[in-house]
Amino acid sequence: MSEPRTVDLEIEGMTCASCASRIERRLGRMPGVAASVNYATEVAHVSLPEGTSVDDAIRTVSEAGYRAALPQPEVERDETGTPLRTRLVVSAILALPVGVLSMVPALQFDGWQWAILPLALVVATWGAWPFHRAAAVNLRHGAATMDTLVSLGVAAATLWSLWALVLGDAGRIGMRMELHWFGGHGDELYLEVAAIVTVFLLAGRWIESRAKRQGQQALRALARLGAKEATVLRDGREERIPVGELQAGDRFRVVPGEKVAADGVVVEGASAIDASLLTGESMPVEVVPGSEVVGATINGHGVLVVEATRVGADTELQRIATLLTRAQEGKADVQRVADRVSQWFVPAVLVLSALALVGWLVVTGDAAAAFTAAVATLIIACPCALGLATPTALLAGTTRGAELGILIRDARVLESSRGIRRILVDKTGTVTEGRMAVEEVAAGAGEDADEALRVAAAVERASEHPIARAIAAAVAEAPTAEGVRAAAGAGVTGVVEGRAVQVGKPDWLAADWGVAMPDDLAAAFEAAEARGATALAIAWDGRMRAVVAVRDTVKPTSRAAVERLRGLGVDVVMLTGDHERAARAVAAEVGIERVVAGVSPAGKVDAVRAEQADGVRVAMAGDGVNDAAALAAADLGLAMGTGTDAAQQAADITLVHGDLAGAADAVALSRRTLRTIRGNLFWAFAYNVAALPLAIAGLLNPLIAGIAMALSSVFVVLHSLTLRGFRPTA
Repeated sequence: MSEPRTVDLEIEGMTCASCASRIERRLGRMPGVAASVNYATEVAHVSLPEGTSVDDAIRTVSEAGYRAALPQPEVERDETGTPLRTRLVVSAILALPVGVLSMVPALQFDGWQWAILPLALVVATWGAWPFHRAAAVNLRHGAATMDTLVSLGVAAATLWSLWALVLGDAGRIGMRMELHWFGGHGDELYLEVAAIVTVFLLAGRWIESRAKRQGQQALRALARLGAKEATVLRDGREERIPVGELQAGDRFRVVPGEKVAADGVVVEGASAIDASLLTGESMPVEVVPGSEVVGATINGHGVLVVEATRVGADTELQRIATLLTRAQEGKADVQRVADRVSQWFVPAVLVLSALALVGWLVVTGDAAAAFTAAVATLIIACPCALGLATPTALLAGTTRGAELGILIRDARVLESSRGIRRILVDKTGTVTEGRMAVEEVAAGAGEDADEALRVAAAVERASEHPIARAIAAAVAEAPTAEGVRAAAGAGVTGVVEGRAVQVGKPDWLAADWGVAMPDDLAAAFEAAEARGATALAIAWDGRMRAVVAVRDTVKPTSRAAVERLRGLGVDVVMLTGDHERAARAVAAEVGIERVVAGVSPAGKVDAVRAEQADGVRVAMAGDGVNDAAALAAADLGLAMGTGTDAAQQAADITLVHGDLAGAADAVALSRRTLRTIRGNLFWAFAYNVAALPLAIAGLLNPLIAGIAMALSSVFVVLHSLTLRGFRPTA
């Protein structure tokens, strides 16, 4: 049976969280379909089984009263296709004289109420049309949303005013009206309520729209980073093609200043690559034949020929964009709670509004007061802030993380980080650079350390062993060695400038070549081994000349990262397959006190589960294939972006820069995002809990209720955008 395929659909017509919940439920009723709809991103992430087409899903969304389509270039429009800003500006201009004349008795001339009537009617109909249309569509499908409350409130205020003008006393010439900020009017006109509430709600929606686009800037910037065309070398000639036609195995030329079209390996040329747009690193990376390059990075001074290894959706750039999109589309548990609340919230408000109307009529007999309480209840309770509380914070947090090189796979990862109290870190490639380097050369009495290293490099140049490469790389120019032979697991021999040279283990030198180690070099050898380095002896012409110590170098930021994690209340444990002595030496250098060494990949999984069995929420940070299972088993997996694909696929968060400092930043950013979500939800709930009783009690003018409701949504959005100011570890 084939795997379900997933598609993203852009949804038009959503106005609150209950709309998203409704679409999600309708899609979920399709056999075998799973869907997650995000109100903030206006995207539905849909998993379709075999036999169900994209058109089927689009049709289901349409039947629910909304529009769906495959992603298209973004356009800022409201539900009718009229630019939202234009609707807002025109409505505001028309509503201004309505509000001023209604609220300032000194400016009310004879017949003023009839003069403002056409202005108010335009705003309450054309200006509020998006709300009326959405309410009608939802009503046709038996649903009630935020738009239902707004539409009912605006329509009720307008119709009441028309009745009062035509059939009541409010239409008489010479009538004056005073505004009471709390409670109802002395007279029965509510034209300013209908007009000004509409303007504030349109303004709130426009600000929300701008804020959502701002939160998605990082994703759109990523999409623009890639090259548009590539110069492909085929059959001895150059051909300029769209980058979408590039295939793995194609060779393409990259001239100075041009973007690399796809991930690949340099086969000709040498240059410096500027990867700052993708990784944030300001230092150019030198590349030569054999070096790997990433698409969207910028070529420096040289001409390169690159063989494409990953194209299209498989490139690093697209992988980052996909991870970011999935994280923004996912739903944390706190958001699901808000979605469930929104499902019953709107019907409950409709009931409360009706009870307020009936209650005031029965108790006081004052129709104006009853109407005021009912309309204020409808308008004040719109759950916009509740629907925006979580997705806007997730949007801002995940995009900020992407800018800092912290790729969050899913929104639920943020909640996983909340309770993390221990992190297990791999040594090689996570705490250390993952490549060997010469640490020290100790020369015997009367010997030259530089000469000994030069001679050793000559016989090691032909080997691909990591230790051999480290020794060879430590010398700029080495002489040519002849007759080089390797003894597996022991050492290497050769002739350098007429000298018979051996480089390897002291035991091998003594047993096979009769070369003894003098006391001073024996002490240097033991000291190197004690601090976790790998030591080799260098000898020629029957005499041991020096000891070279090689070790994996510690990343310069590792110690500060360990201290930062401790400051966040997270214990750090080193978990490595390396031997005990080397592991403890590195751990001591970065300030890690607890070490679990010599463990296999399965042993790493066991270590993670042992910590979890003690009731501790555990994170795991690693970079290799041997870490993948432990990364998947941990409550929070963090993979180094410089590591293997297997590790990155198994992890919850990928740290693009391959730096343990990113782990501390990821935990700090996740916790701050969750605090922001909780703050948003608190104010959204508190606002409704405090405001609804006031409205029902007749203590809120509908005009003030509408302004307060719009401002509550704006507050939640702006509070979420403070996450854009998150700063990483110095």
